Amino acid sequence: MHKEKNDLPLLLLDNSTMNVLSTGWFRIDKMSFEDAKYLIESYDSKDILCCYSDRVIDTVIHDYLGIEKRDFTFKKIRKMRPGQMAIVFKFYTEGSASQPVIEPEPGIQAKKIQNVYIYCECISNVDSVIQSLIESVKGKNQPNFPGDLLKG
Repeated sequence: MHKEKNDLPLLLLDNSTMNVLSTGWFRIDKMSFEDAKYLIESYDSKDILCCYSDRVIDTVIHDYLGIEKRDFTFKKIRKMRPGQMAIVFKFYTEGSASQPVIEPEPGIQAKKIQNVYIYCECISNVDSVIQSLIESVKGKNQPNFPGDLLKG
């Protein structure tokens, strides 16, 4: 299985848990469902933290990505550590052009009001890379970066 050099767990996030990106330098890349599946499967279950609040993502992970059910730890975190990676499952909704009415039970009507989509992004905390780059540039007698830029 996948092991980062510093053994940081892979984080699984959703729209509501993006607050872990409050400070620092991050790289955000679009990610296909196939790549998300590959990355999740490359980690041991004990090295994955589910930080999302919408449990619909369980269905996305197992039914749509095709990942077998495993026991992931659920944990709220406050920030990503340098070198840590995360997969964010982002929901996108839009109104429904058609609004069919169905009868899920006798005498009960339900109306479709919106379409819900989900997509993935891969986020990496690159603080350590940026800090190394800044230090190497500073070592070449280049002008200092603004202080707030160094803090992220």
